[in-house]
Amino acid sequence: MSLPTYDQFIEPILRFLAANSEGAPTREVHEAAAKALQLTEEQRQALISSGQAIYKNRAGWAHDRLKRAGLSSSTKRGHWQLTDLGFTYAAKHPSPLSDAEVERLAMGFNNVKLKVANDAAPLEVEQEITPSAASATASPDDRLEQALKELRDAVAADLLDNLLQVSPGRFEIIVLDVLHSLGYGASRSDLQRVGGSGDGGIDGVISLDKLGLEKVYVQAKRWQGTVGSPELQAFYGALAGQKAKRGVFITTSGFTTKAIDFARSVEGIVLVDGMKLVQLMMDHEVGVTSRLIKLPKLDSDYFDEEAG
Repeated sequence: MSLPTYDQFIEPILRFLAANSEGAPTREVHEAAAKALQLTEEQRQALISSGQAIYKNRAGWAHDRLKRAGLSSSTKRGHWQLTDLGFTYAAKHPSPLSDAEVERLAMGFNNVKLKVANDAAPLEVEQEITPSAASATASPDDRLEQALKELRDAVAADLLDNLLQVSPGRFEIIVLDVLHSLGYGASRSDLQRVGGSGDGGIDGVISLDKLGLEKVYVQAKRWQGTVGSPELQAFYGALAGQKAKRGVFITTSGFTTKAIDFARSVEGIVLVDGMKLVQLMMDHEVGVTSRLIKLPKLDSDYFDEEAG
C-alpha cells in the first residue's frame, strides 16, 4: 500500500497544530499526522535512500509548505507552531480543506523567499525565478533542477531558523567556521573569537599570515531587524581604532539601502546578509551534510568503433 503524498499531510498537521496553541515537538506532529492518515506499521517503517522514514520526510515537506504560506513556523529547534495567521486560517477554513485549497498550499508558495525585513535591500542582483517544472512537458532535467532548487530553499530556510535560535556567542563561532571554510586562515586557530562586552564592535579576528601582520576583523550580528548605516559606521570606526584595512559584517537579517551605500563608499568592508550566509553554509557544508545521488549518463565515446 502506497504512502499518502506530502500534500495529504498538510491538513492533518495544520489541524493538530491548531489544537495545540503552544505548538508541539516535530516527533509528536509526525505521529499525529500518521495516526490521522491511518498509516500502517509497514508504511511507518518505509525509508527513503537517506534512511529517514518516508512519512516523516513527507510531513516535513508539508510543514515547509505551511511555513512558506506564512501559516506556521519553527519557533525553536524540533518544534513547530502555527503563526497568528495560521490560527486565523484554520478557524476560517473548517475541515476538510478542498482539493483546490490543498493544491494551493502545496504548490502556490514554492517561490516564497527567505524571510527578510521589509526595508532590507538586496546585496546582489536577484536572479529571475525559475518557472515551475511541474508540468508533464518539462524534461526530466528541468524537473531535477526544480527539485534541487526546492531542496536548497527548504534547507536554507531551516538554516536561517536555526541561526536565529542559537546564542550570540555560538553564532559568532559559526560565522568564523564559515569564513574558514572559504579559505580564510591557514588553520582554524587563525580565526579567533573576540566577542563579549567591550569588544569595540569586533566579534572575531582572522590572521591571514602566520605572523598576524595582516588581519580581517569580523562583526557578527544575529539579528531579525535590518542593519542600518549607524551600525556600519560604528563598525568602520572600530576598524579604524584597530588600524585595520579589512572587515566583514555578517548578519542573519539584511542591510538597508543606506547601509549598503555606506559600505560601498569606503574601502575594505564586505557585507554578508542572511540569504548569502545560508547559501555559503550549504555550498561549503557548514552545519549541513550532502548526499550523493548518482545519475547515469551515456558515454557515447565508449561505443565509437575507433575506440581502443
